[in-house]
Amino acid sequence: METKLKIKGNWNELKGKLKQSYAKLTDNDLLFVEGKEDEMLGRLEKRLGKTKEEISDTIDKLQAEISKPISKKTK
Repeated sequence: METKLKIKGNWNELKGKLKQSYAKLTDNDLLFVEGKEDEMLGRLEKRLGKTKEEISDTIDKLQAEISKPISKKTK
């Protein structure tokens, strides 16, 4: 099954969130080249021991988290 990864918004911010979640990831693991998303998913799959679908779901969740409007806390 082919996994289609859609990177939206600020990749650097998303990359930082992935590194926070998975400390063993390197910049090389997270090297993103438009049109070669599957290669990056393959690197992450190998490094994390997760399926491409699991990784794609994680990225989708992090992207949603990043794009949420920041709510102001009131006292």
